Parts: sequence; structure tokens; C-alpha cells
Amino acid sequence: MAETINGMKRTCMCTELGEQDAGKKVTLMGWCHKCRDLGGLTFITLRDRTGEIQLVITPENTEEIRTKAADVRSEDVLAVNGTVQLRSAPNDKMKTGKIEIAVDELRILSESETPPFYIEEDDNANEQLRLKYRYLDLRRPNMQRNLMTRHKIAKSARDYFDEKGFIEIETPMLGKSTPEGARDYLVPSRVKQGSFFALPQSPQIYKQLLMLAGYDRYMQIAKCFRDEDLRADRQPEFTQIDLEMSFVDCDDVMNVTEGFVAKVFKDVLNIEIEQPIRRITWQEAMDNYGSDKPDLRFDMKLKDITDAVKDIDFVVFKSAVEAGGTVRCVTVPGGASFSRKEIDALGEVCKTYKAKGMAWLVAGGEQPRGSFLKFLKPEDIVNIKAAAGAGDDDLICIVADKNSVVWAALGALRIAAAEKLGLIKKDDFKLCWVTEFPMFEYSEEEGRYMAMHHPFTMPMDEDLDFLESDQGRVRSKAYDIVLNGCELGGGSIRIHDHDLQMRIFKLLGFTEESAEEQFGFLLSAFKYGVPPHGGLAIGLDRMVMLMGGCQSIRDVIAFPKVQNSSDLMTEAPSPVADKQLEELGIKVSIENE
Repeated sequence: MAETINGMKRTCMCTELGEQDAGKKVTLMGWCHKCRDLGGLTFITLRDRTGEIQLVITPENTEEIRTKAADVRSEDVLAVNGTVQLRSAPNDKMKTGKIEIAVDELRILSESETPPFYIEEDDNANEQLRLKYRYLDLRRPNMQRNLMTRHKIAKSARDYFDEKGFIEIETPMLGKSTPEGARDYLVPSRVKQGSFFALPQSPQIYKQLLMLAGYDRYMQIAKCFRDEDLRADRQPEFTQIDLEMSFVDCDDVMNVTEGFVAKVFKDVLNIEIEQPIRRITWQEAMDNYGSDKPDLRFDMKLKDITDAVKDIDFVVFKSAVEAGGTVRCVTVPGGASFSRKEIDALGEVCKTYKAKGMAWLVAGGEQPRGSFLKFLKPEDIVNIKAAAGAGDDDLICIVADKNSVVWAALGALRIAAAEKLGLIKKDDFKLCWVTEFPMFEYSEEEGRYMAMHHPFTMPMDEDLDFLESDQGRVRSKAYDIVLNGCELGGGSIRIHDHDLQMRIFKLLGFTEESAEEQFGFLLSAFKYGVPPHGGLAIGLDRMVMLMGGCQSIRDVIAFPKVQNSSDLMTEAPSPVADKQLEELGIKVSIENE
């Protein structure tokens, strides 16, 4: 039967005690992690969010305490009074392994049924089971460490930006639905039936209005929502550390961000981040790494070997070059020892990214090997080897196609090969900035240019003359900060000129009427004196994931969603009562397949 606390007051947490506390009377509360009855001696491992400590009940204890200890089961909630004493057999694997609590009083505050999985560090229980019983999963030490790391990062952010003169301001959760982004989550209005609010994909427009309102430096740990397909580093609701600054250029925003990142790494991991953080243009990132999120923990850069192969009578290369594409490669160090099966596996990686295939060549020794060797003269092999920067023991992996396909395929192959070779160290942190992103990207699905970031991004001054004549050439004042091949955050300098903003809207397919309908309040505000401004948002979930060495942001969010955006614990989303729909003026029509 469960007991009450009835006057007992916890004096400290489990791992706040040490050898120096021997002889001290304490009151502890927490969960039973394990209970061992050794016939006369009973050992209970008590756990709270700080860690574990051992309780000991001996034959000298009263029969009531010994009987009660025999009834204790895993995950029962306990309260104990006792005395700290040194252990006769220390346990080096426990933080409190040199001490234990000699129990004077024991209460079972709440009894637990047998949990559906063990509450253990890195338990291998099925993830769907863990998410269904998330409240139990969150008891596991590694999950608690993740959420405490998240707390430390959020606190470090608030402290840092406060010191730098930023003001934390909340922006609305219920706003206006706007295009040019992911799908919105819509909220129906009861008082204005047929109309909808949208949950914010980001506070972008509001923080620009705050700059116009004169607040100069804004920050917010903001909840954002996007109705898009999920993967390891995405959730339908996520959190970002959001900031905006007035009277700044790119360097100002990037320098403030670097200082923040350096502080977080020092505060949380005690790691010094070298500043300034390396800067790479978008073009350099794509040409060298095949990605605008380059992983710099290893080398293996892409090489453009178009000039070395353009005269070879190999249709794959010729057709790519004639169509305006390129021929590029990744040289895998020591890859000459790979089996044909291992080489084919790298080719399959390329096909995943729409490449038609991968050509390969081992150019060392008296007997070169390769998938297109019959098309090569001896001098061709020499030229390819030189252009690829390959040694005799290296494997040259080649893709020929339009640049977007070549970059994506070889960028993915580069990562796959590095993982196979063990070149990626989990405890290594490499940061860089990627700058000068294209202002627009062409959407074949839409048949037009779209904003690569968002329609409020400022073009590079020297590219303004190409806005109408050559959109593909226009670069933007946008910048992403990248950590270990993942985009940690991104931002830009914003457009603050009404006429330029209308030019951009027009290029993106907006008429004056549609621009006014979607962004009328912003365009109206822009008539009243807008300071030059810019900002950035860092993904808090992603930052915790990367710094904590986790595989998924589900491991750093208390109550996450699964692949289909549902919550296995609460079974949301779920149907609602007809009365609620009637109040909203909504009818639900579902076609049965």
C-alpha cells in the first residue's frame, strides 16, 4: 500500500553526496532501479535525475523495514531516511560508488507495475514501444542527460544574448498563412468561420517588424511548425534560437553567432571553438564537397576532371559534357583494395541521388582496373589520375551528368566512403560558414525560379543588375552555419527597401494584388522607415542532437512525433466530436479507398 511523505523532506539529490558526507543524516527520494536480497542483506539502488546511490538494509534494521524492503520492486517510488557511510566494496562504475546509505526509515510512496522495457542506459527496446511509453523512456539516464543538455544550451543562449544587448520578445503562435515555404499547419477560427490561422513556420515576418519598430536586437527561443515529411533531423514542431539585428551587415550577424556557438561549446562540453570560424562560399562548397552542408572532419574533395576526359570516346562522358554538364570524381584513399561488391555499393549510393551510374578506375600499377578501361589509352589513364590527385592505391569514383546531380551523388558517396574507412570521428566538431547562396533556385516542378531561402533575402549589391536578366547568376546575402555536415542554422540580411521587395515578389510570380493579399501588412509597414537589418535562426533540437552525439532529434525532444507526424503516446492526431466541428463550421469528408 502506498504511503505518504508525511513530514519527510528531501535534503539532497542522490549524487550530491560523497565520501566527505560520511556520518551525515540524509533524506533521499526517487525510484528503485534495482533491488537485491542477499539473505539478511538487502541492497536497493535508488535513482533520481542526477544518478544513483546504493541503500543498504541489514539484520540490525527493524523487522518492519526488512519486510518492507523485501516488497520493493523496480520503479517503485521510495523515500528513505538514513546515514551516509563508506562502502566496504566500492563500485568505480557509479558516481557515488564509494558510499552508501544505511537505511533508518523506508517508505514506498508509489508502487509500479512491471515496465514494458528495462529503464536502462541505451536500452535496445523497440523505439515505437519507447515512444508509446515515453514517460518511462524519459527516466533513462541518457535521455535525462539529453534534456539537461538542452536546458544548458537554452540557458547559455539567454545569458549570452542578454549580455550582448538582445531583448527576448515572444511572437504570436496564431498568424496568417503565407506561401513560398513548407505546408502550414492550419487552425480554424470559430468566430470567423471559413477562415484559418496558421501556426508559424518561423517568426520571420514578426522579427522584421520588430526591427522596424525600433527594438534593434531581438532574440527568442521560438517554437515553429512545418507540415512536411519527417526524417532523423526533422519534426513537425521544432524549436529554434531566433535572432534579428538592426544596422548590420553579414559580418555583424555572423560574428555574434560565432561568439554564441563558442560560449555554448565551452559551457556545455568544455570545448574551445577556434574563431573566426572558416568561411566557404556556396560555390566552393558545392564544387569541393558536393553539398552546401560540408562535413569537414575529413578531406576527400570532389575534383572536376572534365578537361581530362572530354576527348575520350566514352558516350557517358561525352553526352554529359555536350549537354552542358560536367565530369567529376571523388578519390577514395586506399580504395584500390575494395572488392567489386564494395565498389558496386558505392555506385548504388550515387544512383540514389539520380545519377545514372558511377564509373570507376584504379590507375596504379602495371595492370590498371576500371569499369570503362576499354575506352582508355595509356595517356588517358595518366591524365585522369593526375586530375583526380590519385595515388596507386586509390579508387577514383566518377559521375558525369548535370552539376546538380553530380554534386548530390558524389557528395553522398564522399560521406559513405568516409564512413566505410572510419574517417569520421564522433567526438570531433568541425564548423564552417557557407556564404553567398544563390538568390533563386529553379523548380522543374513549378517551372519557375523560387527563393532559395525566403522572399525577404537581400541580393548581393553587385548582382542587382542581373535580377531580371539572369536570375540564376544572382547571389544573396545569406549564410548558413554548418556543423559536421549538418546545417546548424541559417540567416540573411533582409530587404529593407519597398521597391526592391516588390521587384523580388514580381520575380517570384506575385502580382501586386497577390503580394498585397499575402504580405500587405508588411509592405505597408515598409513605408514607415525600415532600418537595414538581418538575422539568423539556429535549430535548438539539432544543436542538442549534434553536441550530445544522438542519431535523431527524437532523442532530444521530450515528447516527439514519429514518421507520420503522430504521437504514439497520446494517439494524436485524433478525431474530435461533431459538436466541435459544428462550432467551427467544418464538415469532414473522407473517401474510403
